[in-house]
Amino acid sequence: MVVSVRSLGLNGVAGYEVSAECFLSGGLPAFDVVGLPDAAVREARERVRAAVKNCGAKFPVSRITVNLAPAGQKKAGTMYDLPIFVGLLAAAGELPSPPEDAAFLGELSLAGAVRKVAGVLPMAMKARESGVRQLFVPAENAAEATLAGGLTVYGVEDVKSLAAHLRGEVLLPPVPMWEPEGDETALPDFRDVMGQENVKRALEIAAAGGHNLLMIGSPGAGKSMLAKRLPSILPDLGRAEALESSGIWSVAGMGDPRRPMLARRPFRSPHHTTSAAALAGGGPAMRPGEISLAHNGVLFLDELPEFRRDALEALRQPLEDGEVTVARAGGTLRLPARFQLVCAMNPCRCGWRGHPSGRCTCTDREVAKYVEKISGPLLDRIDLHVSVPSVEYEAMRRRETPESSGAVKARVDAAREIQFRRFEETGASCNAQMSPAMVGEFCRLDAAGERLLKAAFDRMGLTARSHDRVLRVARTIADLDGGERIEAAHLAEAIQYRNTDILKG
Repeated sequence: MVVSVRSLGLNGVAGYEVSAECFLSGGLPAFDVVGLPDAAVREARERVRAAVKNCGAKFPVSRITVNLAPAGQKKAGTMYDLPIFVGLLAAAGELPSPPEDAAFLGELSLAGAVRKVAGVLPMAMKARESGVRQLFVPAENAAEATLAGGLTVYGVEDVKSLAAHLRGEVLLPPVPMWEPEGDETALPDFRDVMGQENVKRALEIAAAGGHNLLMIGSPGAGKSMLAKRLPSILPDLGRAEALESSGIWSVAGMGDPRRPMLARRPFRSPHHTTSAAALAGGGPAMRPGEISLAHNGVLFLDELPEFRRDALEALRQPLEDGEVTVARAGGTLRLPARFQLVCAMNPCRCGWRGHPSGRCTCTDREVAKYVEKISGPLLDRIDLHVSVPSVEYEAMRRRETPESSGAVKARVDAAREIQFRRFEETGASCNAQMSPAMVGEFCRLDAAGERLLKAAFDRMGLTARSHDRVLRVARTIADLDGGERIEAAHLAEAIQYRNTDILKG
């Protein structure tokens, strides 16, 4: 007898449907799992065998073959334990065949408990698209699965309760839809930062338009402190964005069972020893990297020149396309990676170039060699280059309270609302995502602006890419001012953020 049980698998950050086909036949007792299983899937045989015996059921003494279809797709993970368990007992007559609109996933312990697995949210969303109406998942993953909507989700604590439910003896209660609660954790606020008004202005522009930002300054000037306060002025996550980002975190095994949906935009700050694979994703398990975990949020790279050259160059394609294509021996994946890049660096190796104390001992050649660690193509993809000067004593001791993040966020939200209406039918969500055709449509200049941009283009040696990025930043500055058109003042401010001379100290 063959029993087919519906389940789900993961390919990158997307779910796909899997059918666990269980067949019992005569012959010497054996238990084979086929369908390109990895080591974790093959070991399901022992977990299922122990779970069957420890739940009081009789393990069939026959030749057992389990096929995970589609057989040409590699299977990885432990989520197939539960469907194999259900199919095996149904084929042996210990359980009725499961409903056709039901799917199962979960890892089993030897005692029969059902343990949580990673990636339940994208698998639940695929289950809904595939016509599944009942989804049986580990109890710890149940709240996360309800976010997919359109499903009756059952949280399974152990296989005994699942068997009783399938027999109609004691029914499991459906899990109610998870609803977000207020997040009481306060974010770091801009009111803690004394001085640095020019950098705060640049961060406000970056938040309003989704632009990439590079801060250059000596140690202790406040670069990291300012970057960590950027999330406090970013626009709130929409539900579609939250589900997309939460699905990526779920696949990476970083989701919180109590708060399965992200309430705030991700802020990732990997150490400068991070490898290119850790940034871009991949590895033996083909998991998302830091740039995908920062999707719809911020990727902060502190001490930028200290990162490995290949790691930094891995950012170039995702910054343009909003996704990363990872090709490894285990397969090829396309992962979402639309993030806002924020970087910080010292002006030289010792860090004190341009500091009032005059303690820098680096030569011009040493400074140039330090800066050359960052390639021109990567710098060209960063919209705002900002100098972070040392804070003066008077600014540190002043008694006035600086402007709060709430006041800045109100202006950012107003600018984003203008952009939302502008791009409603285009697929873009902010000025940084404008295509060249959209730049030509929404960033028209008057005669004075044309003269100013041409002079800057010739004097600064701008590329075609940096030309468009200057216009995108100018459009954001105009939005912050509530202007319909880009004025010469907006364009002049945008141009001064492309001053790469600050990289030379």
